Amino acid sequence: MYLLGYDIGSSSVKASLVDAQSGKCVSSAFYPKSEAAIMAVKPGWAEQDPSSWWDNLKLATSAVLSGSGADPKDIKAIGISYQMHGLVCVDRNLNVLRPSIIWCDSRAVPYGQKAFDTIGHEKCLSHLLNSPGNFTASKLAWVKENEPELYARIYKIMLPGDYIAMKLSGEVCTTVSGLSEGMLWDFAEDAPAQLLLDYYGFDKDLIPEIRPTFAEQGRVSEAAAAELGLAAGIPITYRAGDQPNNALSLNVFNPGEIASTAGTSGVVYGVLGDVNYDPKSRVNTFAHVNHTSDQTRLGVLLCINGTGILNSWMKRNVAPEGISYSDMNDLAALAPIGSAGVSILPFGNGAERMLENKEVGSSIHGVNFNVHSKAHLLRAAQEGIVFSFKYGIEVMEQMGMNVSKIHAGHANMFLSPIFRETLAGVTGAVIDLYDTDGSVGAAKGAGIGAGIYKDNTEAFSTLAKLAVIEPANESQYAEAYELWKSRLPQL
Repeated sequence: MYLLGYDIGSSSVKASLVDAQSGKCVSSAFYPKSEAAIMAVKPGWAEQDPSSWWDNLKLATSAVLSGSGADPKDIKAIGISYQMHGLVCVDRNLNVLRPSIIWCDSRAVPYGQKAFDTIGHEKCLSHLLNSPGNFTASKLAWVKENEPELYARIYKIMLPGDYIAMKLSGEVCTTVSGLSEGMLWDFAEDAPAQLLLDYYGFDKDLIPEIRPTFAEQGRVSEAAAAELGLAAGIPITYRAGDQPNNALSLNVFNPGEIASTAGTSGVVYGVLGDVNYDPKSRVNTFAHVNHTSDQTRLGVLLCINGTGILNSWMKRNVAPEGISYSDMNDLAALAPIGSAGVSILPFGNGAERMLENKEVGSSIHGVNFNVHSKAHLLRAAQEGIVFSFKYGIEVMEQMGMNVSKIHAGHANMFLSPIFRETLAGVTGAVIDLYDTDGSVGAAKGAGIGAGIYKDNTEAFSTLAKLAVIEPANESQYAEAYELWKSRLPQL
């Protein structure tokens, strides 16, 4: 018995086939092999043709089936993870009306800001938990104003994951979690966000039928089965945006648990058990995968632009030429905790949301030419990245989140012992490192939604834990963090 998971990213579409009993991935594939194209007709725009996601999904499905030798009839459920905040518009025949405006498109920023100011900051935050910002609803407002004839033909709006589910099943539906990431869910009213629909002049009927995150959301149609080589009738039983799904993949479901990634940029995604928001809107708050009317589970998302990109810059410009990341970590380890007073601010990759959209830049502080070496700079870079995570976690704590455990994939910056030990030491949280990915998580989410697993504990009982990092040297890390924080510009 197998579960099939799809991860619809902006760079590729990945499929993974998971053995439901063992929890192991038996085959995976992604397409295209080079990064998918993003259309930018004007500066700041970013669009993709949804049909390209479907074409790549077909290729990935074929590769997974041939690679595993599995009988399609043995696939019992399908789960979908997808790039968040995108907009897909279809007509009554379910034909796509225009390219999808995807997550990194910034054209809707002024529309969201105007809505935020007009409706009122307090009212938006208390109902939507965020500014309308550059999210899906604001992208639709741009379409309404700039493409009125096309807007008049829209039957339903969808997120990228909703589109894939529609292609698989022929049915149009969405989820509360999906609506919340588009700013179309009102947490105070526990209903679609009428205050924003009214402000933008959207008909409520544009929103598809709402179904639970873990439940049947359609079945593979005969037509889709013929295209994909799958058996007709397989239920689609889970879908979620990529960040909530990444948290699910790491078995993050409970208040106080955090999922973290640290690649070029960094993400901290924590679960909050009460409805709350940051009054300065430094984080995004959405319905987590297990949020219901009876059980508040919010995903609080912090994104930091300047994380791993600083470490790679140090490798190119400071570390000895040709050195590996592993050797660079060994060199950095020669310096003491706190890097003997050297602090590096990692914010050299644009404006930072958690710094109230200020562009403070990266900077190096406290260097003594007679004392400090490459080792101190390399360690200070990693500590600076971790301290930026800690700064963001403090925002979450101000919202009522008690951080106790951090779950992370064994990849990117989490491969570094210095990074891991600093993060555990400065936060006081235990770090669990796992071997998983988004498409495997989506497959297991489908298993929960189909009732194959009774809950997340059973679904992730086979999740391979590679390492546990306990907090140590907390006072030393705290002292270094306070020095680092004192060197932040006054915001």
